[in-house]
Amino acid sequence: MIARRQFIFQSLTAGAGLGLLGLSSCSRAKVPSPTVKGEPTVISTWRHGLDANGAAWRILSDGGYSLDAVEAGVRVSEADPEVMSVGYGGHPDRDGRVSLDACIMDEKGRAGSVCFLEHIKHPISVARLVMEKTPHVMLAGAGALEFALAQGFEKENLLTEKAREQWEEWLNNAEYKPVINIENHDTISMIAIDAEGRISGACTTSGAAYKMHGRVGDSPIIGAGLYCDDEVGGAAATGQGELVMRTLGSFLIVELMRNGMSPQEACEEAVMRIVKKTPDYKDFQIGYIAINKSGAVGAYCLHPGFDYALTRRGNTELIDAPSLLQGS
Repeated sequence: MIARRQFIFQSLTAGAGLGLLGLSSCSRAKVPSPTVKGEPTVISTWRHGLDANGAAWRILSDGGYSLDAVEAGVRVSEADPEVMSVGYGGHPDRDGRVSLDACIMDEKGRAGSVCFLEHIKHPISVARLVMEKTPHVMLAGAGALEFALAQGFEKENLLTEKAREQWEEWLNNAEYKPVINIENHDTISMIAIDAEGRISGACTTSGAAYKMHGRVGDSPIIGAGLYCDDEVGGAAATGQGELVMRTLGSFLIVELMRNGMSPQEACEEAVMRIVKKTPDYKDFQIGYIAINKSGAVGAYCLHPGFDYALTRRGNTELIDAPSLLQGS
């Protein structure tokens, strides 16, 4: 694996900024050790998880609820136009329309989800209201938009000038081909444990760039893009959603942990399930993160380049996930 830097951030509770304390060269980060039981922890996918973790940690460090933390955390990425795989500024579909998917799950096993949602910057917050205010788990398309507007969300144009220009350039060839680790970001998935030991998760995305209009990936599907069980732990996915959907990867990881695997072992097994069922698996990237109730974490991916943000004790690290391919 190409040597990368591990970023260590501290004092996340002291306002919105993150104080960079130091950098150390590493070829591959070790799997972090478990936390003290009951100690708040938050883990999220990709480099933009650093800022997202900062928002989540401010809630956790003040004794807040893990569900509030994961919602606040991923909203940071949803609102950032430079994160072009999530929310506002996300890459559009092949027709130039931005549609968003998201889900959220709490420690009681309740879940809410929206898919194929247009015009709403924060689908994660709509998903939470689906969970809390309806008898349903998922709302889709026009129905999800109607619900969001009824709840007071504002209809917005989510296609930024930058995303529009990239889409118009893509139209010159109009060829859909997944790009591994494109711009080092993808879906943001986040799992948090609060001071009371409650575990919650959130997942939000604008989906595959230039997808067919109406395509929905794994991110809003409970058990695929995200799954939490307060007796065991939680897991979440990023990468090519179709591969995760076919294997229900996040649910699989949680069940493997229930049956005695560590988070690291469970993530590795979930990736191998995809490998066994997908002849052209080398053409795609898949990454998983997981955490158990004791705070031990794990992560694994197909190709090098997937990293995740881990925050506990006021410190945040950006860690390279071990990978199956390219000598890792």
